[in-house]
Amino acid sequence: MPLPYTAETLMGYLENVFPQIRGEFAIEALQEGHIEVRLKVQERHLRPGGTVSGPAMFALADVSVYMSVLAAIGPKELAVTTNASLDFMRKPDAGRDLIAHCKLLKLGRLLAVCDVLIYSEGKADPVARASMTYALPPDKTIKTQ
Repeated sequence: MPLPYTAETLMGYLENVFPQIRGEFAIEALQEGHIEVRLKVQERHLRPGGTVSGPAMFALADVSVYMSVLAAIGPKELAVTTNASLDFMRKPDAGRDLIAHCKLLKLGRLLAVCDVLIYSEGKADPVARASMTYALPPDKTIKTQ
């Protein structure tokens, strides 16, 4: 089954729904069950000590999972994070973009589960690992009594 988005249309959709992230992220690769997303590291993403901040890495992981879910199910603005765990493993380089490799592990009717490995561009070892669960909005065709 073809994906409902190309990398370009998915990025356009995300920037339309969340204009505040315009220019922050770029999709490097998109295929069924996997997406690679770049955080274009800028001065505002850094913290003292010459490293990318934890909140910036969390945002990259969360955006990657959101895009992975949308790539699988189509435009569902109300898909939301319900669980997140992030392990910081190494100090990322301040002068390098971060690349997230996100794998969609399970896509159910109500939940999606993903794992994300985050790398400093050009480095072989990940700097962080995230596991996230997203709640999917209910199908509007379901009737309640």
